[in-house]
Amino acid sequence: MPADEFIVTPWHVEGEIDYDKLIKQFGTEKITVELLKKIEKITGESHFMLRRGIFFSHRDLGALLDDYSKGKKFFLYTGRGPSGHTHIGHLVPWVFAKWLQEKFDTTLYFQLTDDEKFFAKEGLTLEETKLFAYENALDFIALGFNPEKTKIIINTQNIKTLYPIAAQVAKKINFSNTKAVFGFKNETNIGMIFYTALQSAPCFIEDRQVLIPLGVDQDPHFRITRDVAPRIGKPKPSLIHNIMIPALTGPGGKMSASEEAGTIYTTDAPEVVKKKINKYAFSGGQPTVEEHRKIGGNPDIDVPYQYLRIFFEPDDKKLKTIYDDYKSGKMLTGELKAILIDKVNAFLGEHQKKREKAKSQLEKFLFEDK
Repeated sequence: MPADEFIVTPWHVEGEIDYDKLIKQFGTEKITVELLKKIEKITGESHFMLRRGIFFSHRDLGALLDDYSKGKKFFLYTGRGPSGHTHIGHLVPWVFAKWLQEKFDTTLYFQLTDDEKFFAKEGLTLEETKLFAYENALDFIALGFNPEKTKIIINTQNIKTLYPIAAQVAKKINFSNTKAVFGFKNETNIGMIFYTALQSAPCFIEDRQVLIPLGVDQDPHFRITRDVAPRIGKPKPSLIHNIMIPALTGPGGKMSASEEAGTIYTTDAPEVVKKKINKYAFSGGQPTVEEHRKIGGNPDIDVPYQYLRIFFEPDDKKLKTIYDDYKSGKMLTGELKAILIDKVNAFLGEHQKKREKAKSQLEKFLFEDK
């Protein structure tokens, strides 16, 4: 693939992504300074993921906030395709969704699409995707969501609720539309072709506006949902997109649950995290200590720095110090990796304790079909 090209679909991300170009390709809107100020005025604070452009793009977020200011409340929806163990990249939209839920005091639905991963992944059984769904749910719960306002939907378990909504959506989507958006071929199984209707269903589970924090690779599904919504008498969902979290081996593409060397899982032991970061993390440093001291490193392509920027160092001043020290050559690659290792292991140490407790809380979060 040429250096200036990239691929972003719901099932495949490859290359170094130009997010300004992606905004034009997908037809979304860039999050502006004015929009950030509007969010801060309502919430009373600025989230570091917004300040740093981790959430960079949206659809109709401004209109949703204007409606909220007039007393029109909304609910939240996000999710996960359970094809493997949870990794740290999956946590980004979930952590942000929790902040949104607390600031806007609203309900949140978390969809685990075990059926879609069964359709999309060769070699995965439906039993395996269902098991991954329950396991991924523990990581979601461990982040501290309120069970009174948060419900987990598992597609194969909650089809009684989802299917009547999905049927309304499906009737308004034709094959040529999905073929154009997703590039489906005659060989594509019909589960994949129908699937967007099921992913749309939680958008309409309540009779009010929804906001969806999500990785930008999932936007094509909701592009179709937004086209369908007015035709079934429902409001268009609003979206806010986060960037792709690179694999350790970076700097392009995204972290994948199926690529173990480039992935830090939420269940990794401290020594495993240390080994992965030291061995595989893509560096922006120079080949020798002498050159690095003289020339400095490039934090903008350095994956350990990017992980700090995206998730593990919310303090802007501390992050700037790390950036300046690394760029000047004062901080070496090994020292930057050591900072990340400490941050990741401190986070995962607490997360894994909460994840264990989540096993006894799971039933409180599971959505019940009526």
